[in-house]
Amino acid sequence: MSIDKTTQTEIEAAAFRKLVEHLRTRKDVQNIDLMNLGGFCRNCLANWMQEAAVAKGLALTKDEAREQVYGMPYKDWQAQNQKPATPEQMAALAKSHPHNH
Repeated sequence: MSIDKTTQTEIEAAAFRKLVEHLRTRKDVQNIDLMNLGGFCRNCLANWMQEAAVAKGLALTKDEAREQVYGMPYKDWQAQNQKPATPEQMAALAKSHPHNH
């Protein structure tokens, strides 16, 4: 199947929007769990979004990018949804992502 570049970009953008929508509905899934199992989290998505904006010459702050991913200010999401990480979660993160510590 041959897809032109514009259509490919539109398909990828739609898939990204669906992923963000899914993560917004799954507030029970903690970022540390995403990091431990998938190697990325909501903050990674926001960072990638910010990097892409900067590459296009656009000024998108870290907080603005996070708000686009979380659907609200990050501090609000944390207060409403983030639970303290368990020792087991932290140990798994240290093992799978030693560069983050």
